[in-house]
Amino acid sequence: MAYDSSQKKTNGSFHRRALLIGAGQVAGFGLLSGRLYQLQVLEGQFYAPLAENNRISIQLLAPVRGRILDRKGAVLADNEEQFGLSVIPALTQDLERTLAQISEIVPLSAAQQKKLIINASSAGLNRPLVVADDLTFQQIAAINVLAPQLPGVETQTTYRRRYRAGAAMAHITGYTGEVEKRALDDDPVLRLPGIRTGKIGVELGLESRLRGSAGRRKFEVDARGRIIRNLETQDAQSGEDLRLTIDSDLQTRVMSRLSGERRAALVVLNVGDGAILSLASVPTFDVDQISARLSAEQWKALSEGKDQPMFNRTIRGLYPPGSTFKMVTALAALEAGVIDVKKTVECEGRYTLADQSYHCWKRHGHGPMNLHQALRESCDTYFYELAKRCGISAIASVAHRLGFGQVFDCGLPLQKKGVVPSPDWKRWRFNASWLDGETVLAGIGQGYVSATPLQLAVMTARLASGRQIVPSLVAEDGTTRKAAKKLDFDPAHLTAVRAGMLASIYEMGGTGARAQIAGANFSIAGKTGTSQVRSNSTRRKTGEAGWQQRDHALFVCFFPVDKPRYAIACVVEHGGSGGKTAAPLVREVIKDVVDYDRTAPRSSATNAKKNMADG
Repeated sequence: MAYDSSQKKTNGSFHRRALLIGAGQVAGFGLLSGRLYQLQVLEGQFYAPLAENNRISIQLLAPVRGRILDRKGAVLADNEEQFGLSVIPALTQDLERTLAQISEIVPLSAAQQKKLIINASSAGLNRPLVVADDLTFQQIAAINVLAPQLPGVETQTTYRRRYRAGAAMAHITGYTGEVEKRALDDDPVLRLPGIRTGKIGVELGLESRLRGSAGRRKFEVDARGRIIRNLETQDAQSGEDLRLTIDSDLQTRVMSRLSGERRAALVVLNVGDGAILSLASVPTFDVDQISARLSAEQWKALSEGKDQPMFNRTIRGLYPPGSTFKMVTALAALEAGVIDVKKTVECEGRYTLADQSYHCWKRHGHGPMNLHQALRESCDTYFYELAKRCGISAIASVAHRLGFGQVFDCGLPLQKKGVVPSPDWKRWRFNASWLDGETVLAGIGQGYVSATPLQLAVMTARLASGRQIVPSLVAEDGTTRKAAKKLDFDPAHLTAVRAGMLASIYEMGGTGARAQIAGANFSIAGKTGTSQVRSNSTRRKTGEAGWQQRDHALFVCFFPVDKPRYAIACVVEHGGSGGKTAAPLVREVIKDVVDYDRTAPRSSATNAKKNMADG
């Protein structure tokens, strides 16, 4: 009986343990089932994409950058295929050792390897690091043979930007460079190895149209990240080919005309639609040299050069417009009704205001001057008086309507706005009150007034057409441009100003006489300008100090007068005199423009003058 009792106790203990274990198993399976239900049903929408991402790898495909063409279709910038090599630091076991192995095939100095390691740390270990982008086929083959020993190293086909027009088009096309770190989040394609973005010129201004959009390749991978199969490929979309309004042949000829000047800028506009035909700035630089990568020393010499060859003077150079601004003052006075075309102002060689004397360029004076005569001979005293009568606000209003103090949305970035001064502007800039003497100086384009050559060309085109011409640099195929809006100026006032510009070229005493073209069957209307660099500007011709102190020489014009088609603005830094330096230079450019477009309207000088006089 004792044995039976012990057996019963043992069996009871076994059943209890079995019951407890069974209950534990049921509870465990219950928890597991609940968790599976939660993951697969309740939270399935959240975890399914994560699981899919572990199974699928997506690789972005770099787009080919769009070409830049001139107005006739000549290629200014395109792409040259080449081989590149990159490494993803996070996938390498030892970046320093990997680079050392690569250097046995692709020459990499110790300094270059050190720089790559530093770049990897700053840019992020998961971002592809470009090691080289100009490999030979033999180097690519050798790298591919060693691929199993070089985890994280990839070879790819890349494209180098190639510029066909050389230095003549450098400021217009601009150039591309490496992506700056702050731009990496803008577009995923910017993280791809070898991708370059525009830095200046059209390359920067129209970057979004030239860049294109990335393609993608979708792979199925195993747990170790090895590719099993290609699931889908979506090709990259190449950037847009852009045809500019610039004529590269005309641009080259204009640059040749300016080559004798140390620093100068010239703009040629189509008066009808604002198309920019030439945008010339000297000195210039070899844009293809930059595209091929410069050393740090070469880049410093170029970017910090004495005459700033990379500085585009046509849109960034700010100059006192000098006497080319007198058309603005004349139009402001006529519109304000403080002067008429016949009323005269006596010029004795100086103008006195509040015990302060302001000199006319003609020391002994011009005598009595009306509007026509004052524009013809560029009498300072006359425009001092006009400015005093109509006031700075009226002058500023007309200046803005003629294109001063603004930038133009034409694909050219980094434009300078210039200054159209006013009492509010001075209070904001200097926290000081406006003075009457500053109005007098503004009336002849001096003092605080500043403008770019592009703005001067726009002003001239607007005076010639009477319309709100806006410059354009991209020729939009198949797009009909709307006629520019008419400016709200009295047509008679515009006619009077144009007549004075015509007289400046063809009448006795005109300051722009050197712009005349002998035997031409069309007329030119223009205005010279000589703007002071400083109050004691001098016209000394020799010596470095003398050059820096000489006045800037300016000239603006439009032609043919009876049916305006072209407007030109020219600035020669420290050129001394607009009539002696800028006007004859523009005369030669006009010949080039006429040769460029033999369809330009023609009329005799006599008929042009008669049409202008008749309004």
